[in-house]
Amino acid sequence: MNERPPAPANDGSLPAGLGPLYWFSALNALSFQPVLGSAMVLYAKSLGASATVLGLLAGMMPLLVITQLPAAKFINRVGYREFVMRGWSARVVVIFVIAALPLTGGFLDSATRLILLLALLLAFNTLRGVSSCAWLPWIMELIPPAARGRHFARDQLFGNGASLLSFAVAGAVLGADAAAYQFAIVFFIAAIAGATSLPVLKRVPDVPPTPDDTGGKGPVPWLAMAAHPPFKKLLYLNAAWSLAYGGLTTFVVKYLKDGAGLPSDLILYFMSVSFVGGLAAPWLAGPRLDRLGSKPVLGMAMAIGFVIGVGWMFAAGGAVRPGWGYALPLMVLLGLVNAIFSAANNRLAMNIVPTMGRNHFFALFMVVWQITLGLSPVLWGLVLDGIGANEWTALGLNWNRYSVFFGLVGLSFIGAGVLCRRLEENTASGVQTLVKELLVDEPRRWWAVMTGR
Repeated sequence: MNERPPAPANDGSLPAGLGPLYWFSALNALSFQPVLGSAMVLYAKSLGASATVLGLLAGMMPLLVITQLPAAKFINRVGYREFVMRGWSARVVVIFVIAALPLTGGFLDSATRLILLLALLLAFNTLRGVSSCAWLPWIMELIPPAARGRHFARDQLFGNGASLLSFAVAGAVLGADAAAYQFAIVFFIAAIAGATSLPVLKRVPDVPPTPDDTGGKGPVPWLAMAAHPPFKKLLYLNAAWSLAYGGLTTFVVKYLKDGAGLPSDLILYFMSVSFVGGLAAPWLAGPRLDRLGSKPVLGMAMAIGFVIGVGWMFAAGGAVRPGWGYALPLMVLLGLVNAIFSAANNRLAMNIVPTMGRNHFFALFMVVWQITLGLSPVLWGLVLDGIGANEWTALGLNWNRYSVFFGLVGLSFIGAGVLCRRLEENTASGVQTLVKELLVDEPRRWWAVMTGR
């Protein structure tokens, strides 16, 4: 039976009964992070994957979001929750098969296992792409406009907390030099988490799709939808952001492994710290998103992204040593920037997308965002492989493939920042208002609480 959650309070608070939604986010993160994150990168490297192949692995998930375009027209026939359930159930089966793959080393060589891994991830990401097209329309029905910033911030809190746990467990299981069976354990834990998430997902309140979601019976006017002025500007920003951010996680891992020579478990512990930044999203971007708007938060995300790119550029260029004291703040910022961008981006999309045909608008929004996010690591992988072992010295830095990559990432965030200023959001405050609130008003408030003044 389709049921709507209780109506929210007038203060814009979240509706009651949404606990399963956030617990599903946590279990989902425990499930997909090992399969799509650093553990999979390290496993693929153990099979001899090149930078280009690693880029393909990282880009496969967002690239296959393109399956949302043909899938969007079936949402209303099936219903939001059932549509997501079917796809999520099938992809859990694929994770169990992935967990068995590292145990086939006795009769399959590395090249064959890498090919099978690519095929399994293709299936996993296709299922994910198709089923997730119902997610944002479902969330839009569940969460009232005045509470969407709070929702996305809380969702990031649960997802990042679970991701931190996932990386920490993976680091403990894999150790400094992981054997094949240790990778199998990590992926099996992910499969168990995915299976556990399914009954939790079934407890999330379902709602019937609205009649205006159908988008009509004829051909979908994708080009006309993309040309809708506020929506078009958001699409441009998503493409620029994805180009800048898309390869960061993958090639930070590769740099720490090959460039800095760190062991696998230490790399996973480093990466787990990035989710600490995501845990700060509810404080940084929760109520502030609903009060100040998405645009200033997006602008701050671009500034943080520039700092991340330049910071790693100095490390890869030999100006500083990437020890704990230097790398951990950059890791925290890496998690923070993704969390606040995702929250602000999704919220702005919900405010911009028209009611008529919104299933297709959301599908187009996700495809542009994720396709660019998928192409980004592939393109950056080609750049890294193209530079190869070549290096030179200029401006006090050693310019090698990693320092060049991180420098170009920083420049890409500058370009995304320019596009961010062109976004249309009538109720948004300026970035300076957000900065003043975070750096002046908030410390002053805490000082008053502690001193009683």
